[in-house]
Amino acid sequence: MERRGSEVDPQSGLPSPSPRDPLLSPESHMDVQGYKWVRWRIWLCRLAALLSLGLLLIIFHWRPRLAVLARCCSCPLALADVLLLKDSFGQQHVVEVLTEEMEEGSLDLLGELEDTEWKDTVQLYKEEKTLLRYYQFEGLRYIWMDRKGAFCRVSVLNEDWTHKDLYDFQKGLSPLEQGFRRRIYGPNLIDVPVKPFMRLLIEEVLNPFYVFQLFSITLWLIDNYLIYSFCIFFISGLSIGISLYEIRKQSVTLHKMARMITNVTVRRKSGSEECVSSVELVPGDCLIIPQEGLILPCDAALLAGECLVNESMLTGESVPVLKSPLPTGDRKYSSEAERRHTLFCGTHLIQAKGGGQDGRGAVAVVTNTGFFTAKGDLISSILYPQPTNFRFYQDAVKFLFILCIVAFFGTIYSFVVLFKACETWLELVIRSLDIVTIAVPPALPAAITTGTIYAQHRLKRQGVFCISPPRINICGKVSLFCFDKTGTLTEEGLDVWGVIEARPAGFSELVPDPSLLPPGHMLSGLACCHTVTLHKDQLLGDPLELKMIESTGWTLEEPEGNGGVLDAEFGDHKVLAVMRPPAAMPISEPVAIVQRFPFSSALQRMSTVTVAPGGRSPLAFMKGSPEMVASLCRAETVPAKFSSKLRNFSSEGLRVLALAFKPVEESTDLRTIERGEVEKDMQFLGFLILKNLVKPESPTAINILRLANIRSIMVTGDNILTAVNVAKCCGMVGSDEKVIFVNVIPHTNQSMPVLRFNLENGGSTVTQNSVEVITRGLYQGGYGYHLAINGKSFAALCEYFPEYLPKVLLRATVFARMTPDQKTQLVKELQKLNYRVGMCGDGANDCGALRAADVGVSLSEAEASVASPFTSKTKNISCVPLLIREGRCSLVTSFSLFRYMALYSFIQFTSVLILYTVKTSMADLQFLFCDIFVVTLLALVMGKGGPSKELSPRRPPATLLGLSVLGSLLIHSSMAVLGQLAALFITISQDWYVPLNSTVFGTENLPNMEGTSVFTMSGFQYIIMAVVVTKGYPHKRPLYHNVLFLCLLFVLFGVMTWLVIYPGAVVSKSLDLYNFPDMDFRLLLVALAALNFLICFVAEVLIDLGLLDCLRLLRGKRQSKKHYKQLNALLANSPSWPPLNQALSPANSTVIFLS
Repeated sequence: MERRGSEVDPQSGLPSPSPRDPLLSPESHMDVQGYKWVRWRIWLCRLAALLSLGLLLIIFHWRPRLAVLARCCSCPLALADVLLLKDSFGQQHVVEVLTEEMEEGSLDLLGELEDTEWKDTVQLYKEEKTLLRYYQFEGLRYIWMDRKGAFCRVSVLNEDWTHKDLYDFQKGLSPLEQGFRRRIYGPNLIDVPVKPFMRLLIEEVLNPFYVFQLFSITLWLIDNYLIYSFCIFFISGLSIGISLYEIRKQSVTLHKMARMITNVTVRRKSGSEECVSSVELVPGDCLIIPQEGLILPCDAALLAGECLVNESMLTGESVPVLKSPLPTGDRKYSSEAERRHTLFCGTHLIQAKGGGQDGRGAVAVVTNTGFFTAKGDLISSILYPQPTNFRFYQDAVKFLFILCIVAFFGTIYSFVVLFKACETWLELVIRSLDIVTIAVPPALPAAITTGTIYAQHRLKRQGVFCISPPRINICGKVSLFCFDKTGTLTEEGLDVWGVIEARPAGFSELVPDPSLLPPGHMLSGLACCHTVTLHKDQLLGDPLELKMIESTGWTLEEPEGNGGVLDAEFGDHKVLAVMRPPAAMPISEPVAIVQRFPFSSALQRMSTVTVAPGGRSPLAFMKGSPEMVASLCRAETVPAKFSSKLRNFSSEGLRVLALAFKPVEESTDLRTIERGEVEKDMQFLGFLILKNLVKPESPTAINILRLANIRSIMVTGDNILTAVNVAKCCGMVGSDEKVIFVNVIPHTNQSMPVLRFNLENGGSTVTQNSVEVITRGLYQGGYGYHLAINGKSFAALCEYFPEYLPKVLLRATVFARMTPDQKTQLVKELQKLNYRVGMCGDGANDCGALRAADVGVSLSEAEASVASPFTSKTKNISCVPLLIREGRCSLVTSFSLFRYMALYSFIQFTSVLILYTVKTSMADLQFLFCDIFVVTLLALVMGKGGPSKELSPRRPPATLLGLSVLGSLLIHSSMAVLGQLAALFITISQDWYVPLNSTVFGTENLPNMEGTSVFTMSGFQYIIMAVVVTKGYPHKRPLYHNVLFLCLLFVLFGVMTWLVIYPGAVVSKSLDLYNFPDMDFRLLLVALAALNFLICFVAEVLIDLGLLDCLRLLRGKRQSKKHYKQLNALLANSPSWPPLNQALSPANSTVIFLS
């Protein structure tokens, strides 16, 4: 009996707006089936492979699932030798179950190490010996857990660790514990395999494309097409060689980037410190980080000291981040929730301090190793990218099946013709199979990628790097682009615009220069509430905080050595940094920072604890989003005009931060004080106002996208009013368009959740009459409008009003106060509406969204950031229209090449069948001339034309099975058949025509009149079709810009004309051409080719103008399959959307359903 199981993913317990998803996290669900080897089946398969001359093994290589079903029988997972995995994308994989012998007593040791919940759950399968059963999939290790009855990720053993558990590991592991863990977790390596050339060669040759090539070459050799066979063999060999070189080069590059082995210092349980290889690290190891830092070989939670970290390898963000020790407590640890306390694998630790006994270095505990680390996750996303769900690639496979059907009928026809000609059975089989190699062009898959390769090189020249070339074509279908605000739409740097203090009577006047503030808590808060650090006498940190410190005039000093001097100066507190006021200040008392709680996007705030000299006057300062800071302050300290002041500043596009403080009891242990204790009951201090200018390129790029009918959306962590102002400055929101705020009040014990749509500057400031006028204008289409929503309302909307979510997404332009997880969820929700979503950001806190989007663009100085498929060195969004233009150009080129290769195969298919009918065939060199010197050269240079300089409002089609494409192919194929038949019948009708020798067949009849006329006509048709299917306007530059292609067209047309009119004796003999005696007849063949070109060209122009669209009228107008278009049509006809100033609840809200 078959037993099914699944990969177990214990919930991490993290608050998240959406469930885990395969796009965002490796914890994707997998269906697992167990199989056991059956000896007699194995031997039977070996015999079948021998009898089939290895064909069965090739089929097993292409379809591993068939190999498992043929050799194994299903069994419970606990007994399985082989597993059949089905991932969340529906793809199937085969993995072998591995075993490793464990020492006696390992199970008891595990029980001591882990929580009692996990005791005896790691399967140590007993068959005389204690065995660990596991398998490796995409670099990750899955171990058998008997109690769960399933294979679980080995990381499940440390997913339930709390902060307290991690601090307990600070003592270190004993060698016995460490060795046991190493057996369970495996080596700490992100090992990207670099396959030997021979293995790569075998795998490449077994590709269906090359197997078909090998089959074709074998057939041609048997048929004595020697020269042609050797040329194709040489070209295929060259193609394989280049492919192997590129694959090997990429593997070596990725191997060097991923693999890192270094020596690290770990603490043992005995208290001693030991230098070990990073390969031996396991979760739970206590890591001693030296002062000079290192490149971290694992993920680790920082327990003591502070670390300055460059995370650009993971995020593309070059600004160093200061990491602080993990808070104590029983809360469950999560690397995502505790990013500011987690050191990630692959990041560069520039400096570590305050963690050792001498004040140098830091202490951390390893939390993840190998592919379970953040770096391992990113390497996995490169090695095992998610399948590209793009219609063009799906239709290409379907079209190949159509060509196979055409080949099947052609084979039957040729078999009948050859049978009637009394050919031998060998000749019958060879000639019939030869039709298959002609009708299904083996070079088709390679040809359609040339446009993408050209686009990739053009992008690289303009500073845009791509690590996923298939996504270039997807860029051509993008219908919506999301933009981060700070550093993307606006300048990275901020200028301090001023400070206003909160006073009992209200707010003070604006102070433009913070250094002019009187000494007090506001000035101290501006100087001390930051995570800026010193490195080689240079200030490093967030640009905003650097500007803030600079504006105060205070200077930063950090402890030297063990910090004893500064500690003594400030009452023996452990000093992290000292802020000293300028000497000219009336009260020149320095302040020491003794505790830091770094900024968190999810919490929207940061805080510090300071003391005065002698340890006097301990104070806590907090800085963050005004709404968040005010919510954590005592209500009486927040001025009554808080909201109106914030609204005024934000609506002018200014960046507003709020500050607060509170005294701390002197008896409090400031080193162990918890964040929750610090950040409550604060006293509101006032606003820090900064000017964040819009980049000059942003409005231009947004306007280009708007004219191209591509929606632009802003997704930011900033205030909603600031975001709306920036959206207006960028042109996302027009000057004549209204903004409607979506507010969702979540469920409470006293009230039901409520959804409201409020006009900007609405409420009491707008009269009822004006609201009615605007509402009537909205409903009647008189006003354009945009929705704006913040992160809290977005989360509540998803939870309580899911039926309204698609409608809000359809009209929303501004998403403010969004956490990184919410940005990712937004991208996914937009994709559910069938948008092709692009995302552009700096990679700092939007990595998930960049990777989840169909097209992710990271603005980074790195040449290729693993945070997204595309990386732009240009630090503005001008790269986005460029990328879309290149994507459209590449997609149109791929269409042109696909159609050209299909027409080329059909033209040659027609030529061969016509000549078979009259008992002759094409010569070996005729095939060679057409395939290599005409078709291959044209296909190679056809894609060199660059993109149009402007984005068209109409996106290129993505389906090969559309009416225009199929209609075009049918018309041109018909013209090709008629053209060749016309050439044949005109030849036969001439007075000087001499019939073929009917007693012989094939090449023995060469040269002849029929073969020569059909060959020359088909040669012209290859050139004609190259011109006809090469599209220019509106997505590519006109044909004359592709100079190389144009020159080649003229040269080939001249060569074909020369071959018809006066080929010469040598060339005629080499190509087996018949020397026609009549010059008028030769000119007639050229004129016939010109007529063929004229008809095809006019037909293509008419198809482009919509000639075939009249056929759609016969079936009637169909509704679009895209959900957002369906919903847009429904909302356009809705007389009351959006319902302004109405309180909607889940129970009584009206829902518009999609059909």
